[in-house]
Amino acid sequence: MRLQNKVIIITGSCTGIGKAIAKRCVAEGARVVIHGLEKEWGEDVVAELGKDKAVLVIEDISNEGAPQRLVDMAVHTYGQLDAVVNNAAIVASSNIHTTDLNFLRRILEVNTVAPFALIKAALPQLRKHRGAVLNIGSVNAFSGEPNLMAYSISKGALMTLTQNLGDTLFREDGVRVNQINPGWVLTENEAIRKREHGLADDWYKDLPSVYAPAGRIIWPAEIAAAAVYWLADECGPISGQIMTLEQYPFIGRNPPKDTSTIPVSAKPEPNYKRQVLYRCFFVPQHDRPLNIVWLLCYRSAAYYCLSC
Repeated sequence: MRLQNKVIIITGSCTGIGKAIAKRCVAEGARVVIHGLEKEWGEDVVAELGKDKAVLVIEDISNEGAPQRLVDMAVHTYGQLDAVVNNAAIVASSNIHTTDLNFLRRILEVNTVAPFALIKAALPQLRKHRGAVLNIGSVNAFSGEPNLMAYSISKGALMTLTQNLGDTLFREDGVRVNQINPGWVLTENEAIRKREHGLADDWYKDLPSVYAPAGRIIWPAEIAAAAVYWLADECGPISGQIMTLEQYPFIGRNPPKDTSTIPVSAKPEPNYKRQVLYRCFFVPQHDRPLNIVWLLCYRSAAYYCLSC
């Protein structure tokens, strides 16, 4: 087993990607601290994994002292701490017009500051066991969807934190720090969010190939499978790296701008109509071919345009 006897804190693991990572870690021999806000869901996860393999902490990760309490729970319960997965995050729609400073600060507190605080609290244990940190970011870190401005900022900052600490902590303390940037993942919360955005209940069953070449979006278990590598000793000395997990190359991708991605209009465009009418009625006669076939064709086109 790749994570035999390791103890791992996984924030935001009552559901979604965090839950999938917790399940995969236990399957690989680890013991885990499950964390989140959804008490009932968290209890279900612990029951599924086994109370000898998982312990639950329900608390807002941005609360004062919450990171240290997570570390203390791991050490008190299992006697050690080998790795941290910073997965907890707020995903909320916003743009420059809907984002005030309080909202932005709240997003940064949970998505960026709390991961930093947990790494700092866990560092003595991670140093002792030459452990690992895995941050779960997002492809939105590179720029972001227009309606996810605050979230994208927080994930961009997390990515810089990963690269900075991935250098210094590994060199100075032997602690590896890496990050996975998932693309579009079908979590329970994502399914709900898209319905709230006006999509059908089964929106994920019929997606354009430009977004889902496989005919579906990514499953949480597929992110979890990749996470194991970064947490396991087989990762070796690799640190400060960002792994993007999506169905296509994310940076620099330029989808075709043709009928494969843009619907075809059934009627001529307005500019086309104007050009035909102009040619029929306003171009001087001497500029036109002296051909009765030409005249009939263009007059017919003009009448068609007028009837559209």
